[in-house]
Amino acid sequence: MSEDDLCKKSVSMISKKGRSDEDVSSLSGLTQKFHKVIHTFSHEDLLKITEFYKPYLVYVIEYDITSILQNLVTKNILTNDEAKRFKAKEECERQAGVESFISDIMKMDSVVLVSLWEALAEELARFPSPNMTRILEEVTERGPDLLKDIQASLQAALIDDGIKGLHEKHRGGVSKSTRSLEDQTSPGDQRTRAVGFETRYTELMVFKQFKRTYGERQHELEKMGRQHAELIEERTKEKCERIWTEQLFRRNLGSEIDPHIVVVSGVAGIGKTTMVQKIMFDWARGTQYQRFAFVFLIKFRELNLLDIETEPQMPLTRLIARHYKYLSDPKLREILLKPEPLLFIFDGLDEYKHKLDFTQQRLCSNIDDYFPVHSLVISLVRRTLLKGCTVLITTRPTALETLDMERVDQFAEILGFFPEQRLMYFKKFFGDADQGSEAFQYVEENDILYTMCFNPSYCWIICSVLKSHFMTPEEKRGAAPRTVTELFVMFLHNILTNHKREAKNQREILVKLGKMAYHGVVNRTLVFYENQEMSTFGQSCPLHSSQGSSKKSFREKALWSTQRTHSTTSPYRSSWPPAPSTSIHQGASRSCLRSWTHAKMAGLRFSLDSWQDWPDILCLKHWGESWGS
Repeated sequence: MSEDDLCKKSVSMISKKGRSDEDVSSLSGLTQKFHKVIHTFSHEDLLKITEFYKPYLVYVIEYDITSILQNLVTKNILTNDEAKRFKAKEECERQAGVESFISDIMKMDSVVLVSLWEALAEELARFPSPNMTRILEEVTERGPDLLKDIQASLQAALIDDGIKGLHEKHRGGVSKSTRSLEDQTSPGDQRTRAVGFETRYTELMVFKQFKRTYGERQHELEKMGRQHAELIEERTKEKCERIWTEQLFRRNLGSEIDPHIVVVSGVAGIGKTTMVQKIMFDWARGTQYQRFAFVFLIKFRELNLLDIETEPQMPLTRLIARHYKYLSDPKLREILLKPEPLLFIFDGLDEYKHKLDFTQQRLCSNIDDYFPVHSLVISLVRRTLLKGCTVLITTRPTALETLDMERVDQFAEILGFFPEQRLMYFKKFFGDADQGSEAFQYVEENDILYTMCFNPSYCWIICSVLKSHFMTPEEKRGAAPRTVTELFVMFLHNILTNHKREAKNQREILVKLGKMAYHGVVNRTLVFYENQEMSTFGQSCPLHSSQGSSKKSFREKALWSTQRTHSTTSPYRSSWPPAPSTSIHQGASRSCLRSWTHAKMAGLRFSLDSWQDWPDILCLKHWGESWGS
């Protein structure tokens, strides 16, 4: 089939979709240009382009590899037996099977590789993938310059000889602080166990902002469990452009500069801080983000701990040195003289007690000038301070209104786990694929628990509870949790078993914590401090942290957060009944669940613009039907 025939076929397929004339014209023009451009690349260059886009191609092809294989068989590029073999591997291995398919195609001759790209362009006519559209546009519009862009993106920042030692020291410090995670202990074991970050980390699904109609949201509310997960996955693939974490700092099509201000949004527990740790981890080991010579992580929660009474203002150099003491070296000024290869990450804007006012006129422009810390943050975003550096801010949707979004170059939203990521997380958490699959199958059969698994924090809680259950011999097992209340009761029991503090009346402590959690949910208080609300509820802060003494110097004023076990448990803790005569298990009654529901609704009513809240409301809807009004 000639190029002209292929183009006409694509135009015909587009027309059959019943799209608007504007969409038909746009897509047909793109496919015609693409078919001509793809033949201008040498085989070696096309291999480089394919390798660069491989993760994105996997995501697109996985949605419907059958159509791609049929296309290649029809053109006699693949035999029926080869197509069946590729399809069987995809069904068995899912994402890994698609990766293997692309790798095998890349080992064949140039005609096969070109045919794969042409099949993808034709598939776009049938399935409107925002990711595939972007890839075709970049390949078509950039042409030979695309290879230069790819090469530039892989080049590491040049480090001056005078600061190489400090650079390696910083890389080593970041590596040490990000290479492990604390593991949940099993009942009866009071020891904490560190697990390698790579062994537990599961890829998050991150997309450009996507808003749905009221009707689409209502449709989602009618679905539960696997049906709900599949509906969300299908809609995002059709309407959202997925962004991989390493893409956050890549320039947009048509732009001549890389994004400098990046914002990532997501609800509580969705993985924002874990994503930040992944960025730091990959930078430290040299696999990603190497165009940045130095990466600085500053958490808004820790900025709240600064004593503004004794030090109301400070220069940027002082702020950095407080977080990285080894950077108090005079060479820090030398590092900051070249802002282009610097990345500042500010994690958890929603936890910051100061509102960022981007309209303020007095801004900082010198790294040695003294300013309030919130003014330093604003100055970095406004680019009056260290112009050319890159800033990443993570936040919950409720705090987006405090940002000047017109200054944001890149915005993304974390949607958590899709079904494949959920299964992968279970396998990694259990450390045994068979046990992980068994536990996951149990959760799959429970619509409410499975719907909750979109959120990594809920996934962690569910796995923490189920691990002890499924690792117990079958003849000795008790009943696995079937409801959210049973889940949180077992989770709480594990905490009390492994991490209890010596106290005469633990129930009294629990009741106080429940009241404090309810206050936090209703009033949107994420962090409680010793000199603030803590004493109001008769609580005292622990003066040590399981995170290690290395951070104690900065956290001399210890804090207790509703996220200590994570804010996902706050609504449940806020429902603990005040009557001391009932046990915890007896307290998990109808009135307790109603209180939990009311508290959860109070926490959700502020952020319904984000789709991740709808599974929570969905669960509440079905609980209400089960328990009555």
